[in-house]
Amino acid sequence: MAKPTILAVDDDPQVLNAVYSDLRRRFADRYRIVRADGGTSALEALREIQSRGDSVALILSDQRMPDMSGVELLEQAKELFPDARRVLLTAYADTEAAIKAINAVRLDYYLLKPWDPPEVKLYPTLDDLLEEWQVGYRPKFDGIQVIGHRWSPDSHALKDFLGRNQIPFQWLDLSADDEASRLATQSPNARLPIVVLPDGTRLENPDHPSLAQRVGLRTQATLDFYDLIIIGGGPAGLAAAVYGSSEGLKTVMIERTAPGGQAGSSSLIENYLGFPGGVSGAELSRRAVTQASKFGVEILAPQEVCGIEVNGPFRVVRLVDGTKIAGHVVLIATGVRWRQLDAPGLVPLQGKGVYYGATMQEASLFKDETVYIVGGANSAGQAAMHFSAFAKEVKMVIRAKELGAGMSDYLMERIEKAPNIEVVSFTKVVEAHGEEQLEALTLEHVETGEQRRVETTGLFIFIGAEPFTDFVSGTVKRDEKGFILSGVDLLEGGKVAKDWPLDRDPMALETSVPGVFVAGDVRHGSMKRVASGVGEGSTSISLVHQYLRNVR
Repeated sequence: MAKPTILAVDDDPQVLNAVYSDLRRRFADRYRIVRADGGTSALEALREIQSRGDSVALILSDQRMPDMSGVELLEQAKELFPDARRVLLTAYADTEAAIKAINAVRLDYYLLKPWDPPEVKLYPTLDDLLEEWQVGYRPKFDGIQVIGHRWSPDSHALKDFLGRNQIPFQWLDLSADDEASRLATQSPNARLPIVVLPDGTRLENPDHPSLAQRVGLRTQATLDFYDLIIIGGGPAGLAAAVYGSSEGLKTVMIERTAPGGQAGSSSLIENYLGFPGGVSGAELSRRAVTQASKFGVEILAPQEVCGIEVNGPFRVVRLVDGTKIAGHVVLIATGVRWRQLDAPGLVPLQGKGVYYGATMQEASLFKDETVYIVGGANSAGQAAMHFSAFAKEVKMVIRAKELGAGMSDYLMERIEKAPNIEVVSFTKVVEAHGEEQLEALTLEHVETGEQRRVETTGLFIFIGAEPFTDFVSGTVKRDEKGFILSGVDLLEGGKVAKDWPLDRDPMALETSVPGVFVAGDVRHGSMKRVASGVGEGSTSISLVHQYLRNVR
């Protein structure tokens, strides 16, 4: 991002050089110092700065110049940069002109020559003026811009993708932002949302893999063979990546959306060891990704696996783009997704006010509105606390009498104390209403069957979990819900299954296919906690080493 500009103007080369040097010595770390040798060249410099979209914080001009006076310059400069602070540099004989300029061009200050020592006669005044200017300064955003409609599913999906991949962007809503309208009119027939890259390139409703390549994410492997292929980038996958790569394993991690998994969207995890003040899922994921990258892990995201093949001692992972990655060992850590709520009207309104999970990018858009959250476990509680900082009211809809079984005590206490969070007990959502966006819900009392309609613009759903395991159907054994069996869960009557190909029992976390391991929420019988996922991911690496010793 370009620094704001301080412009010094004087037709005397010696005076200009002295002012320029003093300004650089004090302000060059925070501001771009520019000099001009007269009013005409100063205006040219200001117009160039304006054309770049950069800011001018302060203009310091001499009064007596042959082409135009300092007052005349500052008056014209006010039209270009009305918020810039204006200072006149005068001789004692020009103080009357300076005083008149205070009213004529709203001059902020005038300084007398000579200004030595600058620590006494120059810097204190400019420090105050610049501090005052900074209060109202809104830096130009020079990163990725996303232009779309608030209630557009495509816009929501794109914002969620960028946010979860830790890619900064500016959201411009066509219904509420003049700048969005101005940018959109440059491509009147474009398909929304529009993504404007820093170099000015405009992408119309790009798919995630295409956008990933344009913003620098890696989607293709660089090696032909790896020691360890990790499928899934949640806490378990990230922990395995860090431990595996730090212990010398050539490691690649494949993630279908963004590193962090379901935990990455948590607004605040307060009971994770080592973070007494709590840590957001996004921040925990960012740190883990940085740590894994430091040890040389290749992270492919977004990229999706569609199958696993066994080729003798090798394991081959097939990707949806048709490519394959081979390695000695595969670890499945794909985690879970929210179970879909079955009620009329929800499907057509998904992304238009109905969301699964807490999308942190959406929270601030519900300022002073009423939102409903379905679910009573920790994820729902964390979301309720996060939305309570923005929304007028947060309603937690649960089928039970009260919060309890699936939620930590500390969260229940916080929810009880929050003045704008209400727990709606013995209730379920039976229908959603709205055309272009969610407008209302029908709620039903689970015992009496009594129904009522409530107005709302936001419904966030956290009910149960379904594993991401369709891609291993027919390859590794799963339970009736789709969670992957491993270790002792593969034994039948205390004995190894007949189709187990080795003369040893499966190791803990090893699936029905030797050399294919599982960790985290996707494993049958897992704890469904961030800490346990991290524990299983790190534990799996010791088992991988044992397996590799035998294979090699």
